[in-house]
Amino acid sequence: MAQKETNGSNGEHTTRPPPTPSPLRFSKFFQANMRILVTGGAGFIGSHLVDKLMENEKNEVIVADNFFTGSKDNLKKWIGHPRFELIRHDVTQPLLVEVDQIYHLACPASPIFYKHNPVKTIKTNVIGTLNMLGLAKRVGARILLTSTSEVYGDPLEHPQTEAYWGNVNPIGVRSCYDEGKRVAETLMFDYHRQHGIEIRIARIFNTYGPRMNIDDGRVVSNFIAQAVRGEPLTVQKPGTQTRSFCYVADMVDGLMKLMNGNNTGPINLGNPGEFTMLELAENVKELINPEVTVTMTENTPDDPRQRKPDITKAKEVLGWEPKVVLRDGLVLMEDDFRERLAVPKKTKA
Repeated sequence: MAQKETNGSNGEHTTRPPPTPSPLRFSKFFQANMRILVTGGAGFIGSHLVDKLMENEKNEVIVADNFFTGSKDNLKKWIGHPRFELIRHDVTQPLLVEVDQIYHLACPASPIFYKHNPVKTIKTNVIGTLNMLGLAKRVGARILLTSTSEVYGDPLEHPQTEAYWGNVNPIGVRSCYDEGKRVAETLMFDYHRQHGIEIRIARIFNTYGPRMNIDDGRVVSNFIAQAVRGEPLTVQKPGTQTRSFCYVADMVDGLMKLMNGNNTGPINLGNPGEFTMLELAENVKELINPEVTVTMTENTPDDPRQRKPDITKAKEVLGWEPKVVLRDGLVLMEDDFRERLAVPKKTKA
């Protein structure tokens, strides 16, 4: 039995080598497909990731989703495809599949959903991540966690770099998500150090695009749904709080570059273009429905005042930066929302 080595006087174990993957991965005579599991793959970002992964004919994609916030409609083009498999599964329960890579996206990411069931949210973040790490350990898979800019809390540093430890309320109404993702990051690095698991961590900032849940409490989808319906755009006070918005196609590109690169992360993925909530509302009004009004509502507790990623590391390590500007992305969302809300564009006289 091999002795455990220690590093220095603090008694930490050295990183163990990862489990050996299937020999087919290194075969000279057989081009094995990459088998990829996407948890939360029926969700907004997950389904766009699946679309991109399925473009490569060497990929077999398995989606595990409990459909708490995801929808089969997001994956309907792939159902029945020979390289695609959809499993109704809750990641708080163990999953036994043979895969080479795991994109672990499963978690409600919208305040309306995670405040509705905070216990389920933290179970998904903690037990779900433990289960996926256990799977990665058993089969020798590389695992990517989509963490969040919410790990920075209400930041005292602006913009936020990966080295910033955050300013998070551990007992607030958002803590099930914020602290849940912080624990998930801890688990990822503990499994990496103790068991040699190949890990990747992406800290995702606000992302928008087609297939967002309508009225899910996130500001872009709220504003576009309100504008399409002809309702007032409701801006939470004071309206000067800022967010940075990354179009979903750019985000998926960043996730895939991180997964297939050599850096564990965490790496910020987001668009450093910073907008106040009032600026966003005015953009939506101008582009989608100039007739709507803008009204102010009360803010939710622990709402961060500023949010802007420092993506220096993503540029240097991944060669990644977003390409789609906000005004172009908002227009790309409009048609999707009009179709789902059954509100056609008004024809100009």
